[in-house]
Amino acid sequence: MSWSSCQLDDLLSCVIDYRGKTPPKTDSGIRLITAKVIKKGRVINDGAQEYIDPSMYGEVMRRGVPVKNDILITTEAPLGELALWNSEEQIALAQRVILLRPDPDKIDPNYLFYYLQSAAFQAQLHANSTGTTVPGIKNPVLRSLFVKYPHRLETQRKIGIFLARYDAFMEANRRRIALLEESARLLYREWFINLRFPGFELVKRTEGIPEGWSRERLDSALLLQRGFDLPNGVRKPGSIPIYASAGINGYHCEAKVKGPGVVTGRSGTLGLVHYVPCDFWPLNTSLWVKEFRRVTPLFAYFMLSEMNLAQYNSGASVPSLDRKVVHPVEILIPPGRVIGQFDEYVGPLFEQVEYLREANLQAADARDALLPQLMSGAIRV
Repeated sequence: MSWSSCQLDDLLSCVIDYRGKTPPKTDSGIRLITAKVIKKGRVINDGAQEYIDPSMYGEVMRRGVPVKNDILITTEAPLGELALWNSEEQIALAQRVILLRPDPDKIDPNYLFYYLQSAAFQAQLHANSTGTTVPGIKNPVLRSLFVKYPHRLETQRKIGIFLARYDAFMEANRRRIALLEESARLLYREWFINLRFPGFELVKRTEGIPEGWSRERLDSALLLQRGFDLPNGVRKPGSIPIYASAGINGYHCEAKVKGPGVVTGRSGTLGLVHYVPCDFWPLNTSLWVKEFRRVTPLFAYFMLSEMNLAQYNSGASVPSLDRKVVHPVEILIPPGRVIGQFDEYVGPLFEQVEYLREANLQAADARDALLPQLMSGAIRV
């Protein structure tokens, strides 16, 4: 197998950079792809979404719009995250995201996408970055970095297809996870919002509240607590998930809280709620449930998710959630018997969710182990 090497720019037909051009945001409309939603090789859909007004799309995206097989790369905060765009959805790009359009006569888009994630390219990327606190890279410097690739396009395609199978497997599992979680969410809403729980027809109601249920403060059901500091410099390799306001922020060798637990955002990203089945470390940008006083972890996860916690934002420049503001909020607390019945239905669904997530972690590890060997030619396809 013969290999070639050239600058990234020589393999592209188009580069689009909207640096400094993030448009005004709206509550709905055309999805805005920011650097924070490009993670682990894809555009995530499970975080807080941002949008722009469709009437501004032509003006905002006048330099060009994303099409299938374009590669999106983040240039700062974080640096070097990638996604291969494979959808017909109309999207807008924010600053700190550069679009790379591979020239199909020179390079296979899948191959280039995976090569840019390789340790060899990422090392170049970070070695040529600027900035101490927040490393970033400029457009011309990014385009000058070198890419190694098999001379034959057919070989590139084979490598790209081989690696893409792992991502397709993981995406299928993510869709199954979403369906399982949605099934559980619909059940929660039917029982505890619409109040059509098992045997509801036989239960007396007073002012709309079923007998045995009570309307009380949130802190009578559970107690929220601020998370713990854990600077990057003191983190050690391990399998304990570290939870920030938006979700898993990394891993550590030590847990602060025994699972299962529930975490939500305290500073930065508000409104996202995370069910954690294992021991974990909640960061100081998060709030975690210290005491499940009259509810279970699974019930608390859905209850907090339905409360739209972002509406209790008390921050000005940085969104903030103060537990002292949330604790007095009135909620409807069902009897323990009904909560127990809910857990019996939903528990097996979440066991399947965790099985699928573990399968995805193993698939990602296998793909990442193969990536450098395929990119170096140590393994032939």
